[in-house]
Amino acid sequence: MQFEIEFFGHKNIRSNHQNTIEITRESDLTPSGDCIVGVRASSACADLPDDMKKSLENPNALVSFTFTVGQYEFVVYGAGHADLTLSHKEDIVLRKSNFTCPRTISVKCDKASNDIPREMIHLLQDPDTRGTLTIRID
Repeated sequence: MQFEIEFFGHKNIRSNHQNTIEITRESDLTPSGDCIVGVRASSACADLPDDMKKSLENPNALVSFTFTVGQYEFVVYGAGHADLTLSHKEDIVLRKSNFTCPRTISVKCDKASNDIPREMIHLLQDPDTRGTLTIRID
């Protein structure tokens, strides 16, 4: 099962957070949003297909998230969780922890936004840069 989300860069992308990665449908970003790597996303948690949401509620689900920006790819692996509601209409958040909220799409992720290569983040600091998040569940 696979789903793709398009997003864009923003001048205030810092990507320094040690526990999460986020993309948002919002168009603006303050420098304090240090886990956000993309704005103007084409989808949020609430927009995921129902069959994908059901799969993500399985704690044994193995999920990969591939961020593609220009020539760069960054892959994060995470897990599903029985308490995921996947109902947030603006955001998608990947977490290293086991914390869930309406914005959470995956827990126990192996990477956070501070792990993304700085070359990729430099590209994402341009509002014209387009990226893709590909979600795969095996």
